[in-house]
Amino acid sequence: MRARRPPGRHRRADAAAEGQRATYREVIAIREFRALWYGQGLSLLGDQLAQVALAVLVYDRTRSALATAAVYALTYLPSIVGGPLLAGLADRFARRGVMLACDLLRFVLVAAMALPVTPFWALCVLVFLVVLLSAPFSAARAALLPEVLDGDAYVIGSALQNMTNQAGQMLGFAAGGAVIAAMGPYRALAVDAATFLASALILVSGVRRRPAPCPDDGSRPSMWTMARAGARLVFGSRKLRTLVLFAWLCGFYVLPEGIAAPYAARLAIGADAGALPVPVITGLLMAAMPAGTVIGAFLFSKFVAPARRLRFMGWLAMLSCAPLIVTALRPPLAVVLAAWVLSGVGGAYQLAANAAFVQAVPAERRAQAFGIVQSGLMAAQGIGILVGGFAAERLGPEPVVALSGIAGVVCAAVLAMLWTESRGDKTSRVRAEAAA
Repeated sequence: MRARRPPGRHRRADAAAEGQRATYREVIAIREFRALWYGQGLSLLGDQLAQVALAVLVYDRTRSALATAAVYALTYLPSIVGGPLLAGLADRFARRGVMLACDLLRFVLVAAMALPVTPFWALCVLVFLVVLLSAPFSAARAALLPEVLDGDAYVIGSALQNMTNQAGQMLGFAAGGAVIAAMGPYRALAVDAATFLASALILVSGVRRRPAPCPDDGSRPSMWTMARAGARLVFGSRKLRTLVLFAWLCGFYVLPEGIAAPYAARLAIGADAGALPVPVITGLLMAAMPAGTVIGAFLFSKFVAPARRLRFMGWLAMLSCAPLIVTALRPPLAVVLAAWVLSGVGGAYQLAANAAFVQAVPAERRAQAFGIVQSGLMAAQGIGILVGGFAAERLGPEPVVALSGIAGVVCAAVLAMLWTESRGDKTSRVRAEAAA
């Protein structure tokens, strides 16, 4: 008699767990994944409405690359603070319940932001709390996805979520300003609030209940104890440390987005930019890397076999930074856009790093581990953008982007060697055990 598959599984997801390549159609056919995917897409569309014009607005008022980068970087602060502590909630309580609670709380908070009577100081507090709640939500979703998808299906699902995230940013950067200009900021915030409520409804109807993950001894440690244990887990293993550093490498190739507005102002001065205004050039620059990431994630997940993805991880990591070096030559806009798109293509290595990280972390501690990595990810991006803005004030945006690319390539090459040594040690141990 054939055993029944768990609810929400697809037969090819089980096959993917055995090393076979999954397809996008098969992964999308899984109902629970669709619910997670649709909810993510709705939230992204709503969030972009509140973020699009920030860089241009600050730069227009201050004409300061440092001020522009500082405001952009400070939006990362709540995730940096809340990630290590609040992410552990998804290891203490049912992960679907954590996601629902975060969505409903964010619906209330953003709805309050949409009221014209809300004072400015209260608006700042509400923004901080909304971003803070994204830490446990993201950790719960990241920890839940491997329970919904197995093997290569997980990589395909991660690629779809990553492409959705980047496509949402790309469309938001390209069209969000016009949408906000048409409907006004308060209505845009009301739409953002509605997306959180819609996400909660999708999760209730599409994701089944699962019990809270419990440690082997059944204990309930404090949040601080869980955070320390998660840090020991993540940084106590050479393999996990290397994978985490691969993830944090994005601080180098995300830096150009933080100084896109001053870079656009510099490009607009030259004849090569044509008659394009600074806001349009800024939007094109900020959309270039997300566009490349969508392309890279699709190609990497569809055409590279699961067994070969880790071998390409180091090379793609170097590709994510190397094209930025060309900006030292002060090329025209078309060349800059092509280089930034190519840099985004290289960022597809994060899919392989993410899949390897999931396989190496125990399921009951997965959310805490993801929270620590995500917090460091936000810190790396925020610090990189802040340092880039400070340097661009003195050197100009072109050399700063090029220096970021050089530093990123060097770090990526070191990590690639460390990863090769780590995989070589594992292969040697397997061979020795087989010979014994």
